[in-house]
Amino acid sequence: MCHSRISWLFLAILAVLSILHAPGARAQATSSIEQNFASSLTAVPAENLIVSGAFYVPVYSSVSMSQGKLRADFSVTLSVHNASETRPLVLKRLAYFDTAGKLVESYLKSPVALKPFSTIEVFIPASDIRGGTGANFVVDWAAAGEIAEPAVEALMVGSVGPGHYAFIAQGRPIRIISRN
Repeated sequence: MCHSRISWLFLAILAVLSILHAPGARAQATSSIEQNFASSLTAVPAENLIVSGAFYVPVYSSVSMSQGKLRADFSVTLSVHNASETRPLVLKRLAYFDTAGKLVESYLKSPVALKPFSTIEVFIPASDIRGGTGANFVVDWAAAGEIAEPAVEALMVGSVGPGHYAFIAQGRPIRIISRN
């Protein structure tokens, strides 16, 4: 490798490390949905939540590249979009599970309500491999009346050698929309 390529690579690595270790980087990673997405949230409706459903979202924080010998790690961004133009969407649970089905992390302390057409996200860095190759999210939602079904999907981004990859997984309903 020529000297200029080594210098460029070294500078790129230093830049990434400085971003990851910046004072705000760690605080942002551990802050809550309520803090990160305050402008997307509204008060939880006082009315009874008469419509509800749940989504299962398969995600891949790691992907086996060849029978367990090579593994690629990916960052995961789970996005939950309120597809309603008029009603708040209440999120009752955002839970992250590993390959064995064990709860890794729960992202809500209590229900939150998304404004019409608003979105919230959960980000898992590529360095967090707790989910493994069969990780998934479960998203439980509800509303005070008829509402458009939310859009729930995950974006995975990562690198393998010189290649960069991105792919999405869409949430699948696991509980039929029901009136309580």
